[in-house]
Amino acid sequence: MAESAHTPGTGRHATRIQSILVTQPKPANDVSPYSTMAEKYGIRVDFREFIDIQPVSYKEFRREKINISDFTAIIFTSRNAVDHFFRICQEAKLEMPAEMKYFCISEQTANYLQKYIVLRKRKLFVGERTAADLFDVIKKHKGEMFLYPCSDIRKDDIPTFMRANNLKFTEAVIYRTVASDLSDLAEVKYDCLAFFSPSGISSLFVNFPEFTQNGTRIAAFGSTTAKAVRDAGLVLDIEAPMPNAPSMTGAIEAYIRQHQGVNTGKQNTPDGQ
Repeated sequence: MAESAHTPGTGRHATRIQSILVTQPKPANDVSPYSTMAEKYGIRVDFREFIDIQPVSYKEFRREKINISDFTAIIFTSRNAVDHFFRICQEAKLEMPAEMKYFCISEQTANYLQKYIVLRKRKLFVGERTAADLFDVIKKHKGEMFLYPCSDIRKDDIPTFMRANNLKFTEAVIYRTVASDLSDLAEVKYDCLAFFSPSGISSLFVNFPEFTQNGTRIAAFGSTTAKAVRDAGLVLDIEAPMPNAPSMTGAIEAYIRQHQGVNTGKQNTPDGQ
């Protein structure tokens, strides 16, 4: 991926952001916070997943000798985990018992469960945003046998917490996170790249090992993503969530207002971006 062209000596914040690449799928709804921001500031916003999700086959899952029926509680931290867990259950012809407890990292993940189960008939425990929000709840259920369906690349916070509190749990890798092929972006320039996971940063360098940041602004959502940005030797310009900007779009808008003034008039975006 080519870095944005900026005039040396003007400072990395001096050039106005006119194009942003969001390293996530395009929202299903055309009316989103990104489209609102793009309209307000005259910015081009593109979307491109930097990671691919590959399912672990049921045959491969069986080799781990994990019997889902042995567990009394499931911990879900993402929609991908929900989808692939119930895919495994379907292939195993296994129906979840009514007494199964579900611990979800957020209300969004909990609501997504309705795709597979009737929530009012189940035992559901929900955090606010992070795994840490769930810890106090989980500690009240020490007698449960927890299953943690996850990717081969996952944060350490939940396993560390479970072990530290002597809770009975098993990890089940049910999908893998791999770098997407981004070769078509080799000559494309963006003023800002927005990342949402350490895997996205890894994918950037897998695809473009010679990537040089120069004037490209880097935005990161979440502390682990921010750490991955810095560990990669990149300058982190925009960080979310923050007290005054809980969303990525809010953080980008705050940056624009702080460094580039409030400009709500449309601008022409560079050709070829």
